[in-house]
Amino acid sequence: VQLQAYGGGLVQAGDSLRLSCAASGFTFSNYKMGWFRQVPGQEREFVSAITRSGSSQHYAAPVKGRFTISRDNTKNMVYLQMNSLEPEDTAVYYCAAGRIGTVDLAYLYDYWGQGTQVTVSS
Repeated sequence: VQLQAYGGGLVQAGDSLRLSCAASGFTFSNYKMGWFRQVPGQEREFVSAITRSGSSQHYAAPVKGRFTISRDNTKNMVYLQMNSLEPEDTAVYYCAAGRIGTVDLAYLYDYWGQGTQVTVSS
């Protein structure tokens, strides 16, 4: 099983980034997919999630209206389009896959990627 997140970088406030996560080694369409982020010294924080079919998306309050999650089950890919980035969005972003449970609880996800750094300067 592998989840490889990429697309992070250093941007200025107000810019956009698109994170991608490539999945392999499991039946991608059977898993909900989520994005979490973590700042050193803090707990991992839920950002967004999408159901197995992609029909429903969920967002944490701080990113709602700015971030958009999507998936392509034909390519085993999940994406996070991040617009109007703010310095508070600076973190390592992780993609994760889970079979069951609510979308915003990290411990209910089964597989995790290695993370990609997003840094937003003011």
